[in-house]
Amino acid sequence: PGVGPRRFRDPASCSRAAPIPTRSGHLVVASAGTRVRSALYCRQTKAMAPPRTHTQYDADVIDYLNAAQSAFHCVAECKRRLTDAGFVELDERKPWTVEKGGKYVITRNGSTLVAFAVGGAFDADTSGAICLGAHTDSPCPKLKPISRLEKAGATMLGVVGYGGGLWHTWFDRDLTLTGRALVRRGARLAHELLTVDRAVCRIPTLAIHLSQGDERTTFKPNLQSHLPPMLATGLTDALAGDGAAARHDALVVGLAAEALGCAEADIVELELQLADAQPSALIGARREFISSGRLDNQASCYCGTTALVESLDSLEKDASLRVLAMFDHEEVGSLSQQGAQSPTLRDVLARAYAAAAPRGDFRAFLARSFQISSDMAHGQHPNYADRHDPKHAVALQKGLVIKHNANQRYATNAVGAAFAREFARRVGVPIQDFAVKADSACGTTIGPITAGGVGLRTVDVGPPQLSMHSIREIMGADDVYFSVKTFVAAYEHFHEVNKAVDVDGPDPFWSDPGKGWATAVGAC
Repeated sequence: PGVGPRRFRDPASCSRAAPIPTRSGHLVVASAGTRVRSALYCRQTKAMAPPRTHTQYDADVIDYLNAAQSAFHCVAECKRRLTDAGFVELDERKPWTVEKGGKYVITRNGSTLVAFAVGGAFDADTSGAICLGAHTDSPCPKLKPISRLEKAGATMLGVVGYGGGLWHTWFDRDLTLTGRALVRRGARLAHELLTVDRAVCRIPTLAIHLSQGDERTTFKPNLQSHLPPMLATGLTDALAGDGAAARHDALVVGLAAEALGCAEADIVELELQLADAQPSALIGARREFISSGRLDNQASCYCGTTALVESLDSLEKDASLRVLAMFDHEEVGSLSQQGAQSPTLRDVLARAYAAAAPRGDFRAFLARSFQISSDMAHGQHPNYADRHDPKHAVALQKGLVIKHNANQRYATNAVGAAFAREFARRVGVPIQDFAVKADSACGTTIGPITAGGVGLRTVDVGPPQLSMHSIREIMGADDVYFSVKTFVAAYEHFHEVNKAVDVDGPDPFWSDPGKGWATAVGAC
């Protein structure tokens, strides 16, 4: 610092200088005078990596992640993108009218979304659904119902950990508030989303000088005592008003009212969580990594939504029902009205099929259907390579990952893996295989839940990432491209590929699906 500006203050001197390259990464410049100057330089080498080519989604995925601050914002942003592409919003409380070539979307609780598009060649007796599943929620500290908290004269926020977060990563970060509110608007309560657009709180760590014993080597915060973020000092609070803030958490309500554009008294309920105030971004020397919170699993939500929209050009000639299902509460077990253990997906499939094929057999339709469950996968960590099975370690920037587990923590089997490989092959993108080490525990996801609850053949996949469940995660930007293209191929080619993967029944179903086609086996 400081060398550069002085380097160019005397153009005449610089023009007489004789640069001498050195091995240390500096230029030693001998001028006409007596001074010897040193300036940093950047040296190109033949080993430089080629520029990235799969940049199609770079800017858009960053915009999406910055908009999708919570499960509610994720659903709102995906619904906006779908309706912009012509999807019609349906109401679960009313009868549905579904047409071939139609595109529809429903939400449940504002945090779960199911969209479906009916192929123009949909047939009640031979068509199936190709479903892409994901989840909208991510680990985070959520505000308690009574979040007002005072500690040592400071105004704090009472929070509780949601899901299995790496809670130490939330310390010493500039944090903001995001979520939803029920706001009194005239005679009704409106469901409205909010994000405070600046950092408003922080969870400070304890200085090393005050730490004791194991605290200096092992950081294990107590979530009740150590996780509450600091919102303001007592002095600031006292100056803010007449003492109502001390009783009613006026600072939080005031921030929410400002973000919502309403009076504080009109806010009936708040459902808020903490979020990183630092925007999502492309990082790395080649801008090849996505740095963001909530990649698990909003990256899959983005890829699924983008793929469904991209596939619409071929919808008119397709015979499948194309489905996107994004569930809340995966991080806490999926058992809720809008979780993957709820009847949400089965309800939508049943109603869509009944409306499109009033006299069809829904159970046979399910047997012809297939699900891709997409949840993020563990990329190989360069500093902890020994934590991965050497034959099943997956790399960032090398494609979507098929996730295997013999104990059914993932729903993948040979049939599902064959589907996934064929979809990737058809668009010429790489695909990888992951399994945990035999001496390691394995996480799970929505795949086994919906496979067991709905009866769908399923494969579990996901883009690879590092730092899963941290406040700030990282993934390869190229893997967004590879995932989107694989999912587009699934939507567009499932009906055809489905004919080639037939393992049940005394005879191949497609040779005679109940429509007198036994004589047309060759043509099939």
